[in-house]
Amino acid sequence: MEAFLISTGIVALAEMGDKTQLLSLVLAARFRKPWPIVLGILVATLVNHGLAGAVGAWVTTFLGPQWLRWILGGSFLAMAVWMLIPDKLDDDETPSAPRFGIFGTTVVAFFLAEMGDKTQIATVMLAAQYQAWFAVVAGTTLGMMLANAPVVWLGDRLTRRVPIRLVHLVSAAIFAVLGLIALFAPA
Repeated sequence: MEAFLISTGIVALAEMGDKTQLLSLVLAARFRKPWPIVLGILVATLVNHGLAGAVGAWVTTFLGPQWLRWILGGSFLAMAVWMLIPDKLDDDETPSAPRFGIFGTTVVAFFLAEMGDKTQIATVMLAAQYQAWFAVVAGTTLGMMLANAPVVWLGDRLTRRVPIRLVHLVSAAIFAVLGLIALFAPA
């Protein structure tokens, strides 16, 4: 349960102001059909984070506990720093036409935008740390949905009320604490 709850919280916070959250806003403004967009985000996230969680679980089979501890600790500290750098949506990440329909366009655009993103990397690290693939993927997926579904339905009204900088600072602090725990907690 701990892996699920921590994964949900970390990813929900990390997603605030992220490029995939901005993509959710762009898709909502462009297509104005929330259900296919939200379902597309869900499918893309399940596939993307399922693969990322598998990579995280696989890494633990090759690394001993001491190496894993240092890599995870350093990775969480790097994520803390990365959280302080705001994301911007690149123009080429916005879908040009709904060639695959709204759902298909959302799945493809969201999956590609999530590649190498903070939340995908966090999923790899969390799966490696907790060695609980299902709980981590379920948690990170829920975190993504908690951060993105309201954006699709409420749009920019929500983004004006959420102090993104504060959310980034809280997220950075959480990642820093997790990094320090991974590095210095008794084995």
